[in-house]
Amino acid sequence: MPNVLIVGATRGLGYEIAKKYATLEYSVTGTARSEPPKHTHHDIRWISGVDIATEEAGKKIVEGLKGHKQDIVIITAGFFGKESFDEPDWAAEVKMYKTSAIAPVFLVHHLHKAALLKTGSHGSKIIIVSSESGSITLRHESEGGGMFGHHASKAASNMVGKLLSLDLKDAGVAVGIVHPGFMRTEMTKSVGFDQFWDDGGAVTPDVAANSLVQWVNEDFDISKTGQYWAPRGPGDIGTAGPVLGDTDKLPTPLQLPW
Repeated sequence: MPNVLIVGATRGLGYEIAKKYATLEYSVTGTARSEPPKHTHHDIRWISGVDIATEEAGKKIVEGLKGHKQDIVIITAGFFGKESFDEPDWAAEVKMYKTSAIAPVFLVHHLHKAALLKTGSHGSKIIIVSSESGSITLRHESEGGGMFGHHASKAASNMVGKLLSLDLKDAGVAVGIVHPGFMRTEMTKSVGFDQFWDDGGAVTPDVAANSLVQWVNEDFDISKTGQYWAPRGPGDIGTAGPVLGDTDKLPTPLQLPW
């Protein structure tokens, strides 16, 4: 039975990914910042007390895995603080960078040094859940500025994924960076993006999870390591048309520009 670790699995996309893998009969481990959800899937094993934005998180996860090597690691933990040029938020920006761009480095470091990633021809797959907002190419005047910490920390997350892919390629470990889709979650609602849900083609987390899991299991391998993908294609990327051209002619899944 293959093993999968979902970092940030208590709600939203992370929880739906964990449930999906459980139904596929994977051995699923999820991390929780405090305690697991009260009504959780019975086949998900939990490591509690993991705040990915802290230095000790990687060590806690290694201890919680108890020596079990992971076939797939998906880092979904995120934080979205709303900002504008008139009202930037120092503390929120620091938290976003720690969560999206610093945490993955230390987590993957600890997993690798503890020999919990499979190597060779059947090496582990590591997926960093980023966002199309981290693409500098896709940023377009039509959407304006602001959102400095969120967008820039996702761009930094993309770079981290690329660099990790270079460090781990010879070991056979593949690292992918993904935009899972525009989702109807409390996170996007909290920054006012719910006003764009309908026009922007936002989907529920379970729909995004199904697309992501299918892509990871069927399409992603070492040949795509270090690449940046949108498994659901361009449909929910508002700037895809102005920047990349006719969205009807763009493929799904879509490799995103940096």
